[in-house]
Amino acid sequence: MAAPAEPCAGQGVWNQTESEPAATSLLSLCFLRTAGVWVPPMYLWVLGPIYLLFIHHHGRGYLRMSPLFKAKMVLGFALIVLCTSSVAVALWKIQQGTSEAPEFLIHPTVWLTTMSFAVFLIHTERKKGVQSSGVLFGYWLLCFVFPATSAAQQASGAGFQSDPVRHLSTYLCLSLVVAQFVLSCLADQPPFFPEDPQQHLSCPEAGASFPSKAMFWWVSGLVWRGYRRPLRPKDLWSLGKENSSEELVSRLEKAWMRNRSAAGRHTKATTFKRKGSSDMEAPDTEPFLRQEGSQWGPLLKAIWQVFHSTFLLGTLSLVISDVFRFTVPKLLSLFLEFIGDPKPPAWKGYLLAVLMFLSACLQTLFEQQNMYRLKVLQMRLRSAITGLVYRKVLALSSGSRKASAVGDVVNLVSVDVQRLTESILYLNGLWLPLVWIVVCFVYLWQLLGPSALTAIAVFLSLLPLNFFITKKRNHHQEEQMRQKDLRARLTSSILRNSKTIKFHGWEGAFLDRVLGIRGQELGALRTSGLLFSVSLVSFQVSTFLVALVVFAVHTLVAENAMDAEKAFVTLTVLNILNKAQAFLPFSIHSLVQARVSFDRLVTFLCLEEVDPGAVDSSSSGKAGRTLTKVMSCLPSCVARINLTVPQGCLLAIVGPVGAGKSSLLSALLGELSKVDGFMSIKGAVAYVPQEAWVQNTSVVENVCFGQELEPAWLERVLEACALRPDVDSFPEGVHTSIGEQGMNLSGGQKQRLSLARAVYRKAAVYLLDDPLAALDAHVGQHVFNQVIGPGGLLQGTTRILVTHALHILPQADWIVVLADGAIAEMGSYQELLQRKGALMGLLDQARQPGDTGEGETEPGTSTKDPRGSSAGRRPELRPERSIKSVPEKDQTTSEAQMEVPLDDPDRAGWPTGKNSMQYGRVKATVHLAYLRAVGTPLCLYALFLFLCQQVASFCRGYWLSLWADDPKVGGQQTQAALRGGIFGLLGCLQAIGLFASMAAVLLGGVRASRLLFQRLLWDVVRSPISFFERTPIGNLLNRFSKETDTVDVDIPDKLRSLLMYAFGLLEVSLVVAVTTPLAIVAILPLFLLYAGFQSLYVVSSCQLRRLESASYSSVCSHMAETFQGSTVVRAFRTQAPFVAQNNARVDESQRISFPRLVADRWLAANVELLGNGLVFAAATCAVLSKAHLSAGLVGFSVSAALQVTQTLQWVVRNWTDLENSIVSVERMQDYAWTPKEAPWRLPTCAAQPPWPHGGQIEFRDFGLRYRPELPLAVQGVSFKIHAGEKVSGSLTMSSSRTSGQRTPGDGSIRSADSGVRGLGFKLWTHLETRLETLVKSLSFCVSVVGQKQLLCLARALLRKTQILILDEATAAVDPGTELQMQATLGSWFAQCTVLLIAHRLRSVMDCARVLVMDKGQVAESGSPAQLLAQKGLFYRLAQESGLV
Repeated sequence: MAAPAEPCAGQGVWNQTESEPAATSLLSLCFLRTAGVWVPPMYLWVLGPIYLLFIHHHGRGYLRMSPLFKAKMVLGFALIVLCTSSVAVALWKIQQGTSEAPEFLIHPTVWLTTMSFAVFLIHTERKKGVQSSGVLFGYWLLCFVFPATSAAQQASGAGFQSDPVRHLSTYLCLSLVVAQFVLSCLADQPPFFPEDPQQHLSCPEAGASFPSKAMFWWVSGLVWRGYRRPLRPKDLWSLGKENSSEELVSRLEKAWMRNRSAAGRHTKATTFKRKGSSDMEAPDTEPFLRQEGSQWGPLLKAIWQVFHSTFLLGTLSLVISDVFRFTVPKLLSLFLEFIGDPKPPAWKGYLLAVLMFLSACLQTLFEQQNMYRLKVLQMRLRSAITGLVYRKVLALSSGSRKASAVGDVVNLVSVDVQRLTESILYLNGLWLPLVWIVVCFVYLWQLLGPSALTAIAVFLSLLPLNFFITKKRNHHQEEQMRQKDLRARLTSSILRNSKTIKFHGWEGAFLDRVLGIRGQELGALRTSGLLFSVSLVSFQVSTFLVALVVFAVHTLVAENAMDAEKAFVTLTVLNILNKAQAFLPFSIHSLVQARVSFDRLVTFLCLEEVDPGAVDSSSSGKAGRTLTKVMSCLPSCVARINLTVPQGCLLAIVGPVGAGKSSLLSALLGELSKVDGFMSIKGAVAYVPQEAWVQNTSVVENVCFGQELEPAWLERVLEACALRPDVDSFPEGVHTSIGEQGMNLSGGQKQRLSLARAVYRKAAVYLLDDPLAALDAHVGQHVFNQVIGPGGLLQGTTRILVTHALHILPQADWIVVLADGAIAEMGSYQELLQRKGALMGLLDQARQPGDTGEGETEPGTSTKDPRGSSAGRRPELRPERSIKSVPEKDQTTSEAQMEVPLDDPDRAGWPTGKNSMQYGRVKATVHLAYLRAVGTPLCLYALFLFLCQQVASFCRGYWLSLWADDPKVGGQQTQAALRGGIFGLLGCLQAIGLFASMAAVLLGGVRASRLLFQRLLWDVVRSPISFFERTPIGNLLNRFSKETDTVDVDIPDKLRSLLMYAFGLLEVSLVVAVTTPLAIVAILPLFLLYAGFQSLYVVSSCQLRRLESASYSSVCSHMAETFQGSTVVRAFRTQAPFVAQNNARVDESQRISFPRLVADRWLAANVELLGNGLVFAAATCAVLSKAHLSAGLVGFSVSAALQVTQTLQWVVRNWTDLENSIVSVERMQDYAWTPKEAPWRLPTCAAQPPWPHGGQIEFRDFGLRYRPELPLAVQGVSFKIHAGEKVSGSLTMSSSRTSGQRTPGDGSIRSADSGVRGLGFKLWTHLETRLETLVKSLSFCVSVVGQKQLLCLARALLRKTQILILDEATAAVDPGTELQMQATLGSWFAQCTVLLIAHRLRSVMDCARVLVMDKGQVAESGSPAQLLAQKGLFYRLAQESGLV
């Protein structure tokens, strides 16, 4: 309601002929009263209908009639009555003939209708479940602010006596409006019957009041909780349905498929038209159009369709924020005009200070709302794209999986998705900076006239420099990334093959290679950083350069005088202009990167998928399988296959290495592309791959694989698969987590676990790809008898078994012999023997038809009973590979373990071997460790340089204020040239100091990176083998990749930014305090509040970021795990459970990301409001001290305070980021105190010739254990191996630090080995002459473990060595190939001492001596003939293998 006054008359705000100051005209009583009457109703009538439409479509239930609602309605009706009475009084006076201005009737009528609409909105909000209204909050605020201002002016004019009734009604109306405003700051009760059911720990945003939502106070409870105690995942809010992966991925996938279908129809129509117009052109255009239709257009359109509303709402907030951004310079201009004119009353100065404060606050709030909306959009888009990638992983064909490595998929999720989502913040940067630039030049033209055109010239002159620097920097960045990738690949190869490298003593050579690459990487990083420093300096100094040129032209050329308004308003506008010209290229660069990432994502999402119709699973009739003429798109995989397998048949598939056995199983699963033919499978399928795939979960979850737990059946499966002794030895039984990639299990344990998973499935068809290869003789026989064989658990089911164990063939119902991807022959065992064909050739090559399964010896197995003692077991270098005595637990503990649900987050949420979670703030010792790595002199020098450049900045601003206050003689300033010259000199000194300080921080960071990386590399490489077996490779790779990158880039960048902003904050505080000493009274409380916000935020933010990092690592690990096991997942038809697991992991990651996102906005909003308070304090104190201050000093103070608004939050943000980044230093030092190996070289041995001389090995009372707390695995071993002797035994692992050659059983291959570089031609020659089978098999489509073992053997051939160690080197090859390998070894290593581990006893029969180990001791020793004659342990093993 308008304040009481006479109608506007006389000289007023609308009189354009008068030359009144702008401050006087805009702050006139008539203008304020008019605005107070019309602005609130216009606001509500414009937004109200839109708001009604919104809540009508987004209802949340309804609210009960709470006391808050009743109070709002009572006050609303009271306002309606008051407005009605005002209208009635006006009408009565008109009826009485009293002369009344029309406004006294119009104004109350407008307010009456508006108040009625407001009451209607209050009632509608209750019906729709709105607990707090932002629209009505703004309306009541406007109803109070404008009328209150004009009413206060009228009250000061002593007009109460003239019309007391109207004055009293106005004050009563204002009181009721204030009460309504206070009530609008409160939130009502939750809806009575909400449409979305309440979740446990639901987000408090929905029930927060509007001020709490605007300033993010609703997150304060969580921030305070994190400050008081460490935050845990259970403390965080649950994720709303609108942010869940299931909802988001479903919407995006539907939109994408719809757009792809539409694009496909359009492409077909276009192709048809082109074919009609030119038949000759059709063959060329058709593939192009088909490819064009599947590119990024449909996905981009789908993203817009799903997420455009959130983006547009954020953009609207940003536009409104920019309106207030440009209001501030105008208000500053009016304020400096007020300071320079002694006539206006003081209340106008206070009003301008309040308006500047409110404008800055509204800019902050709307900008933070924009950031919040876009950050939420980022979170949702990340969930949706990650879900699409995961679903694509589950559907990739075999050829697509070969084209995309697991690292590529993880990079898509961790890097490309991140870049794509981050680009959302910069989409508006393509057009909004252009608007800023136009508005800024309009402002400058108004202030300086034609002199403003020189600003354009300066900015344009700086562009080539920045483009040149950016181009050169990109070149060095690419070089750094190239060296970084080389280092990462080499480091990964070293860590994954650490055992092989240590056995050969190659650490030194690989260390030199890594450090050489690291030196080139840091050199490129140093050059790139220095160029970036030049670019930053040009950005920071560009405002000064433009101001210098503009001021010089304005004063010296145009011969105009400088004043405070021109000087400091120009600087304020130039700061905005500087942000625009920096934001535009940065946005372009970010979007270009996002385009590259988006193309990579679309390329991946459009890869070929598995054909779901390749295998017909819906056939009826007799259960079985028919396979007719199946071929792969790759050459010569399988062809000319005609096969029918009846129900319940045990089919054995045999053949040499590379014959296509695994390819045939892949074809049966539909993994290979079918060229023609027909495949049909009836019933559920279970699959056991050749290389066991296990999940990073518990044993029971791996076995059940998403099915319901049946304890009795689980026990039978574990017993049959010989897993019960192993499970009993595990710390938590079946609930023990097996770690990343089964790190806590041996190869045989993983293979038996993979088999147990298939058996537990109770499928109709079992595809078994050589499951016995990783098992020793007695365990393999037990598994075959109890599981696969005619009397096993799988009897009655269809079993297709790929095997090299020829001794089990008599028990097979049917045998298929493959050669070169085709069936050579098939039939029963007796039939094939009578034919004397391909099978007979395999048996002849093997010499001994009774050969058994091969592999490593398993813990917890016995030659007599697989459930008994560990006789015959060789020790393993694994923490859990040797049976150790486990203390008996009480009954309660055991029962509690068995009763733990499989989805218990406290038990199953964090995998074994995970990174240790740190809580609280980073210790000061970690900061000191980094500073010591930088160097104390360099640290002090950098601080001194930052101080010098900030002093130069302070002097430059103070000198400009003196220039503005210079007296004018004839409209000009006599010392303009001197003032301009010194102003330019001070700016140049600041630029030099800024570059020097940045360069010092950069060089110190490079020095620290080099030292910390060297220490980390040395600490890890010097660690023993047990360290690598107990530490997940992912943790080590994380230190050498992510943590190292953080130390290289993030810490120096955050440290530089922190020092810049901190010194800038000190300068502003000093300026305000020196200019207006009264402001100290306000500055001290503001800084106390600032310190409080900083303390609360830093602690909570660090914890949230650590939680977020751990949770997102879980998403990437699950993605990589699924990629590696996607064939198994598809074979078991468990895609839906895995998708649900991925959704749960992504939702858990986003549930942790969301509080950190809001905490960032909480800090930014509240700290910027404190900065705005500093502006208000500086302006208010300037009004109080107006008589003693010049306009130049006031401009210096207020303009500096305006720049500090965002500086405050960036100091805290950079400090927090630095704390989060400095954790990487702590993590890089994690391994500094782990046990280390003995020195690699003793000084006393330096002058001696290379060892060994002849290859003789002797053990004297030898014993070892794997960990200090474990019993001795080997004890009391004494024997001697003569030079050139060939010995088979189980002690080769203990002969560490030899210069001999070891061939591993797992087929560890690296791209280049130390000491054999440049021997590619020689290697290929030996492959062709010695390993003919391997060379032929390399052209085959499926690479198997046997081929890798042959490559490792070829590597051993190239080294001249005295000692050769063969650790299961022939475990995964067929008997015929093994004979060729044995012949090669006999001729090539005739003079070498050979130590052999082989569970194919035929492989050890030609050894000079055999050592049989039992319970860690030598049970038998002698030649094979002697041991067979003794009829002891070796004889029993030979019996089981069919050798005797």
